[in-house]
Amino acid sequence: MKPVATALACAMLALAGCASIERAAAPVSEGWNGAGETLANYLGRLRSMDEAGLAAEAARQKLLVARDPGDLARVRAALALSLAPQADENEVLAPVQPVAGSAKTPMDLRGMASFLQAMATERRRLRESAATAGTRLRDERHAREQERQRADALQERANGLQQKLDALSELEKSLSNRPAGNR
Repeated sequence: MKPVATALACAMLALAGCASIERAAAPVSEGWNGAGETLANYLGRLRSMDEAGLAAEAARQKLLVARDPGDLARVRAALALSLAPQADENEVLAPVQPVAGSAKTPMDLRGMASFLQAMATERRRLRESAATAGTRLRDERHAREQERQRADALQERANGLQQKLDALSELEKSLSNRPAGNR
């Protein structure tokens, strides 16, 4: 979870820095709203929480989005859900997809939404490939166990045949060692 949190922190700082540069370069009339700084501060709060706190915060943010489905609330909810231990990728994707795809959304929010969307999609892909690898490993173990059982059965059969061959050899020796007149 730490690499994800670190990546999110770096992305937030980069977004906040980019937004600060844009704000300094852009005329005040464009209405930069400081969402990058807000999200960076929020991420800092999230990083200081334990797993139970993250789960509670994610649930709280989901309720807030249900009441006020604004872009900032959606991104905050997705951010909390992305760090929560039991969150599903679909829970992260649901609030950010409208934000990431909207041209009306401020750049810093859209950038963070796109980042969270890409991260959740990648996490889903990794989870699916891990499940596929687990299934393949289980199938290979099962096949190996069947091969071992088959090899054991063949070894037992070979041992039985060797015993019969040894018995026949002993019988042949005992018959050849008898005097010729007793036949």
